[in-house]
Amino acid sequence: MRYEAGEFDVVVIGAGHAGCEAALAAARMGRSTLALTLQLDAVALMPCNPAIGGTSKGHLVREVDALGGEMGLNADATCIQVRLLNTSKGPAVQSLRAQADKKAYQARMKGVLEDAENLTLLQGECARILTEGGRVSGIETTSGARYRCRAVVVATGVYLRSRTFTGPKAVEGGPAGLMAATELTGDLLDKGVRIRRFKTGTPPRVNAHTVDFSRMTEQPGDETAPLFSFVSTGRDCPQMSCYLTWTNEATHRIIRENLDRSPMYAGLIDATGVRYCPSIEDKVVRFAHKERHQVFLEPEGAHTREYYVQGMSTSLPEDVQIAMLHTIPGMERAQIMRYGYAIEYDCIDSLQLTSTLMMKDMPGLFMAGQVNGTSGYEEAAAQGIVAGINAAQYVRGEPPLVLARSDAYAGVLIDDLVTKGASEPYRMMTSRAEYRLLLRQDNADLRLTDMGRRVGLVSDARYDRMMRKREETERLVRHLKETVLPPGEALNRFLAAKAYPPAATGLTMAELLRRPPVRLAELGGLDPNPPHVGDDAREEAEIQVKYEGYIQRQQQEVERFQRLEQMALDEDIDYSRIEGLRLEARQKLAAQRPASVGQAARILGVSPADIGVLLVYVKSKGRRA
Repeated sequence: MRYEAGEFDVVVIGAGHAGCEAALAAARMGRSTLALTLQLDAVALMPCNPAIGGTSKGHLVREVDALGGEMGLNADATCIQVRLLNTSKGPAVQSLRAQADKKAYQARMKGVLEDAENLTLLQGECARILTEGGRVSGIETTSGARYRCRAVVVATGVYLRSRTFTGPKAVEGGPAGLMAATELTGDLLDKGVRIRRFKTGTPPRVNAHTVDFSRMTEQPGDETAPLFSFVSTGRDCPQMSCYLTWTNEATHRIIRENLDRSPMYAGLIDATGVRYCPSIEDKVVRFAHKERHQVFLEPEGAHTREYYVQGMSTSLPEDVQIAMLHTIPGMERAQIMRYGYAIEYDCIDSLQLTSTLMMKDMPGLFMAGQVNGTSGYEEAAAQGIVAGINAAQYVRGEPPLVLARSDAYAGVLIDDLVTKGASEPYRMMTSRAEYRLLLRQDNADLRLTDMGRRVGLVSDARYDRMMRKREETERLVRHLKETVLPPGEALNRFLAAKAYPPAATGLTMAELLRRPPVRLAELGGLDPNPPHVGDDAREEAEIQVKYEGYIQRQQQEVERFQRLEQMALDEDIDYSRIEGLRLEARQKLAAQRPASVGQAARILGVSPADIGVLLVYVKSKGRRA
């Protein structure tokens, strides 16, 4: 029986990492918000590895934080190990990664949602999106409850018609034994939404009491690693170790002998899997020449002995999982507490979205997270906060937040989804970002805090702190460029220690800092009058000075990119009437309706020659106007 259950500005369907950020953003922006989740005990669940951040993903967490999101604060408060990755490489690819206490992470995030003003958290399943005149007007649950609203954010993760596989056994349900969302897919199909079927997986978990860690390589955390959140005051991190071991030929032989029992190789799974996080079966088959593969044991929490076997994602039967684990050094007697499984689920074709993450043909309907074809908690959170902001802005009748590729990794992620689409689960990587030297994790606050403030998610105190960092950075950069160190014994002794010849003339501190082995911290003894600035400003100033030439070149590339982005294309252009465009380009442009020449240039199937034709068209249209 249907009944009217309430009215909100925004309804968010799902309370995973995308849903949490979307709901908090909309509520903190003053919009009455309902967060509807299948299971309250699964709020902010980490069904895969219990970690936040990592290469490129750490950038996304910092960006979510800079916009006013919660993931970074939550990770800082509940981590059990933290490491800064790629420290031997340049700052563009350095990323923070934290092991989180899985249960503590969930509990804290659920508490934040429960305490948030303007936010109602409710357990239930959405069956239908309601519309009036083609626009979103509400949702209806499987129990018949109708909640009226002006905007909906769908953040259903991997739960739409999900099925899990362990060997030939298939179970209708979501990750970690939770129920699936069975009805919303049909409603989306009825509304003309194009649906795809993707797959992901997870490895077994083992009891640490049955593992011989002495046969593995310990990987401790970093005692001095930075924080995720710009406003975290510190962390009380126990720094539990992870451990590295390896598969071997015995492991691979067991897997090869049982491939016919794998649902993927037996043809029971038709969905598209994750290229950059393959199952152990895939690794053995696709990389047959490799004698071994890495396996990491990662703690799931400070108060459990359950360890996650990273690198062993599998859908093989239980007996095969036991046998293959027992061939790995240190796990000869390991007891499995949870078996690995594969999961397939429905997601949408992301080419149906605009850069605001709103459906092109259904105003008020936003999509965020794995339902858009992505993988990973961080990718989901980044989409979630953008979708939540834009849902609130849509209700307010104010301009949306659109992140460009030159603004943020989140901008790269969203632009790839809405321009190129995702034919397989999309994972963020540093190589996807053309301007990664400008989009570092250390400057996310400087890049995005202004945007977060404009939409109302950044407090005065946080904004003032960011401005103080910006001013201190600029002051230190000026000091380094203007302070000349005279030639003499002190300077030459320093140069000799770095294998440089003595200086015949004076050097500015900036010139000295640009020499490869020199670090800012080493120049303190040479600086006659060092300015007093914070550690974050010192880090930022050092990078700006040391990589100034590279940064300037990349900024020039951004300026060229922005010129194309500013050449707008009307939504109602009839591409079939533009002479000179190839047939494929006409079809792709008509289907995707890019907002600018720059976006058109990134559509697969649109050639540089086609872009030349579009440039002529835009310029001639401007002259006629």
